[in-house]
Amino acid sequence: MAYKDFRDFLHTLEKEGQLLTISDEVKPEPDIAAANRALNNLGDKTPALFFNNIYGYTDARIAMNVMGSWPNHALMMGMPKNTPLKEQFFEFARRYEQFPVPVQREETAPFHEVEITEDINLFDILPLFRLNQGDGGFYLDKAILISRDLDDPDTYGKQNVGLYRMQVKGKNRLGIQPVPQHDIAIHIRQAEERGENLKVAIALGCEPVITTAASTPLLYDQSEYEMAGAIQGEPYRVVKAKDADLDLPWGAEVILEGEVLAGVREYEGPFGEFTGHYSGGRAMPVIQINRVYHRKQPIFEHLYIGMPWTETDYMIGVNTSVPLFQQLKDAFPNEIVAVNAMYTHGLVAIISTKTRYGGFAKAVGMRALTTPHGLGYCKLVIVVDEDVDPFNLPQVMWALSTKLHPKHDAVIVPGLSVLPLDPGSDPAGMTHKMILDATTPVAPDIRGHYSQPLDSPLGVADWEKKLSQMLR
Repeated sequence: MAYKDFRDFLHTLEKEGQLLTISDEVKPEPDIAAANRALNNLGDKTPALFFNNIYGYTDARIAMNVMGSWPNHALMMGMPKNTPLKEQFFEFARRYEQFPVPVQREETAPFHEVEITEDINLFDILPLFRLNQGDGGFYLDKAILISRDLDDPDTYGKQNVGLYRMQVKGKNRLGIQPVPQHDIAIHIRQAEERGENLKVAIALGCEPVITTAASTPLLYDQSEYEMAGAIQGEPYRVVKAKDADLDLPWGAEVILEGEVLAGVREYEGPFGEFTGHYSGGRAMPVIQINRVYHRKQPIFEHLYIGMPWTETDYMIGVNTSVPLFQQLKDAFPNEIVAVNAMYTHGLVAIISTKTRYGGFAKAVGMRALTTPHGLGYCKLVIVVDEDVDPFNLPQVMWALSTKLHPKHDAVIVPGLSVLPLDPGSDPAGMTHKMILDATTPVAPDIRGHYSQPLDSPLGVADWEKKLSQMLR
């Protein structure tokens, strides 16, 4: 099911009726972002957008909303586009357990068609525009950045492939925001402690499987390339960079090679973030670009970010939920049923679990707060019973309405870390977190009156399967 490259996936979207081509002339601002915002307002089955007639450019082509719906997410996994979300979750979890799948190395890649090493001007190479009116400049907002751990360069999993926003600061300069909880911040710190620049590479227009892996909260020593292989069911193809010991996504449209300048900081931002708020301006590291490769007539991919839901919520929904699910199952292998951490990148997480004894669900919530992703996110954890589907919000609201006692079941933990982009953090990067226990009390907790739960009619499961097949 692996896609050859970014263009191969776009072709699949078109064949499946999930790519809408806009041939009318559009202005970079505000038309492209406005069209994407409007599309996101129309539901969770919308297509990708492909703009091929952009005012001010002769041959620029821009793809948007590539992963911006559950049908497109299913197609990324090689599944039928009408696969229900819960099935996508459990299939992703099954493939996650196949990690690692070693990479397949290639000597050359399609992006080697054009190479630029002198007089680099990103404004000429890329069609740049602002996504939101208050953005402080042009951003590469769906850019994969590759860097390597300097203390342990031989451990393959410590080569980081991450998705970060980068502001265009000049013809060959970018600003980057390294959130402290993310791996790139560790690599920058290592380099600056040595007084060295950090070699990096940036890939634009990639197959969605590596974009998915790059936005998955893996453990520090888990390789995103080897996870991409697990997700697609066969080795992921990479090719070596020329200026550094880094692996590049073979199917990318554009590659930028450069280095993070040690000790250099420039103001970056504001930027309309996934929280639905502008992040403000802060002094951030700077990347100098030294080499560019790209395919002839490259397709530039952008990611509209704004008030949820947008493409970013579909792109990082299932792949945020599954690592939390697996890490909680490591701690509670017989109890955890499912995890839904799709809301604002897991700032809210809903966990379905069996309950062994009174107070058990609160312990599950505490463990979620201490997972690698939970440390920077998971501000509100809702724990529900095993028979409550965490992906079915009416069921979750029913559990909150009938099972939660505010006096006993709301646990607030003060002074924990959260990503600084959370607009509710005070100071930035610090917050109180809360666990809501919406499970049925069990001994020795004997509160409430839960001895007469309503049973479903016999045969519901069989009819659910039959009707689902008919509706497809």
